[in-house]
Amino acid sequence: MMRRRRFVRAGATWLITIGALVGAVFWLDRLPAGDAAPAAPAAVAEAELVARGAYLARVANCAGCHTARGGAPLAGGRALATPFGVVFAGNLTPDPATGLGSWSADDFWRALHLGRGRDGRRLVPAFPYTETTRMTRADSDALFAWLRTLPPASVPARPHELRGVYGTQLALAAWRVFFFRPGVWQDDPGRSAEWNRGAYLVNGAGHCAACHGGRNLLGAAGDDFAGGFLPTGEDYAPSLARADQAGVHDWPLEEVMALLRYGAAPRGRATGPMAEVVRGSTSHLSDADLRAMAVYLQSLPHEAAPPRRPIERDEPAREHAARGARVYADHCAACHGSTGEGGATPDGRLVIPALAGQRAVTLDPPANLVRSIAHGGFGIASAREPRPWGMPPFAHVLSDEEIAAVATFLRQAWGADAAPVSAPEVARWRGRALD
Repeated sequence: MMRRRRFVRAGATWLITIGALVGAVFWLDRLPAGDAAPAAPAAVAEAELVARGAYLARVANCAGCHTARGGAPLAGGRALATPFGVVFAGNLTPDPATGLGSWSADDFWRALHLGRGRDGRRLVPAFPYTETTRMTRADSDALFAWLRTLPPASVPARPHELRGVYGTQLALAAWRVFFFRPGVWQDDPGRSAEWNRGAYLVNGAGHCAACHGGRNLLGAAGDDFAGGFLPTGEDYAPSLARADQAGVHDWPLEEVMALLRYGAAPRGRATGPMAEVVRGSTSHLSDADLRAMAVYLQSLPHEAAPPRRPIERDEPAREHAARGARVYADHCAACHGSTGEGGATPDGRLVIPALAGQRAVTLDPPANLVRSIAHGGFGIASAREPRPWGMPPFAHVLSDEEIAAVATFLRQAWGADAAPVSAPEVARWRGRALD
């Protein structure tokens, strides 16, 4: 009898403790007192407000996630893979039953600023409220005003398919306690107006850190632009702080702007998910905003590349690279040149990227290089290049061993000295083609 009582007391103690912890988590992640959104800014002309909202939707690339392939614009339904399961983007059209038709401007502000739905429920952080929390109320209202002008589309929300407890309100509350604080944008008085504008665009609506900040084991993005794999685990977003990855501190400002405008510059090209960002977002921005973003990106603290590990030069390694040279000669040299110099039009415009000296080739890890070889891709259509050249896929032509060999050759040819690529690494990184 006494043992049973001790067991009951111990169980009751654990239940009380667990209940207290759960209560503490929800209390720490409670809504602000009164749940009051700041007063809306002074009224502006409706047409001006809507135009500003349309522009902000481009800055934020809302359609990139909220438009399913073949679906109505911004009607949601697109599946977004994460390490914790699949998240389905919501319907942003003003449909009253399935979209934002019954939302108010205050509701929308709370979603951007606090990561809360209209009913107060916590939103999953695949929606980048960790960055949009920095947007001003005026910009939130403008974006909402534009969304209200879209044709309503009846697309019911699909429940997220998250594993285990990841989608529960308790898990989201605990995540937010550690990784989210509502923010209010404040200009840095020690910086120029142009720098502050660029910082606001990059860190707010542009939510660049959502990819280039990397993700920890619990899915929280860093704020140092140190780079990392995207949630799918296939594409790698390079560091914006390292010169050997995607840092631009030593680029001419015009080249940074060209990369954001056209997806192509003498020292680099946008590929994969970044090409989608350029196509749907930065190619539509004003010159002034692109310049502001470039100024800010160039000001990021830059890090030296870590020393590379010594490259094995034994007979198997030499044969591996030699096999890659043969694959390159058979499948790549006709377009990219016998010495990796790229291909130019008769008037001298480089339309097929050079591979010699390209940091995208020597990037560690070589996931993006592997995926480019396996799945190919097209450049970005622009006013400067309305019909860009494309890279055909080779996944159906080359084996994993051959892709590894040609990737190794590229990473060690023409003065490069990067680590080799193995067939198991190709199998790991080639993944699926972009949707």
